[in-house]
Amino acid sequence: MSDDETPGSPEQVACGCETVDFDVEKYVGTITLNRPDARNALNAQLRAELKDVLDAVEASSDVRVVVLTGAPEAKAFVAGADVKELRERDALEQREASKRPRVYEYVDDLEKPVIAAINGHALGGGCELAQGCDVRIAHERAKLGQPEINLGIMPGGGGTQRLTRLVGEGQAMRLILSGEIIDAEEARDIGLVDQVCSDDEFEDRVYELAGRMADKSPTALELAKKAVKASSRTDLESGIEYEAELFALLFASADKNEGIDAFLEDRDPEWQDR
Repeated sequence: MSDDETPGSPEQVACGCETVDFDVEKYVGTITLNRPDARNALNAQLRAELKDVLDAVEASSDVRVVVLTGAPEAKAFVAGADVKELRERDALEQREASKRPRVYEYVDDLEKPVIAAINGHALGGGCELAQGCDVRIAHERAKLGQPEINLGIMPGGGGTQRLTRLVGEGQAMRLILSGEIIDAEEARDIGLVDQVCSDDEFEDRVYELAGRMADKSPTALELAKKAVKASSRTDLESGIEYEAELFALLFASADKNEGIDAFLEDRDPEWQDR
């Protein structure tokens, strides 16, 4: 999308998509990847449509928090990249396809919090997509891994970098160099996912957390996310300085005054997003 082009609402954009669905309720927008015949494998069409919906979500005041998940019919969050597309590319074509921002950066850089609701396999590019999210909640049946090495390649969507930051170098080496696929419980134990839920509690937990976030000031959410992201991308002193700057910036917002007034008056705040 060009810089001078304004996206429609996320609902309008998703209506024109074949592989991505969207709905919103109480400021929580759900993006559902829906390519069931290929278990949500990331082909060029799905990547492009997901980018378009994320552009619209970023511009929408009706969405404060995003849930990213896979359609139940696909029986996967994202099973990986589309291997047939990869087979047809040479190095120059792949270098062109790898130009940023890709879907991984779109998710990672979104100003609004993104919760990955991992309701099935998240492998290869799917695991990398989940790593780009801010919180990862996995269904107990989910499987995760970076099996690219089995195809004679390696992770190329940020997996060697984001996975290492999440689980440490040793665990990242184990998963990336062996291609081992792990279950949700082990993924939680090593820090790849944050929570694992049974079938009865999975959806409730995802939307309980999303709702708690969506009840907060959008401005505070955005700056708090920026500060936390900076913690793994800068040294400690620079991170603390950045946090202090963002904290002070919030004192110029109407939401800061509204939040404190609501607390002192024992009422729910009415956020103005400014």
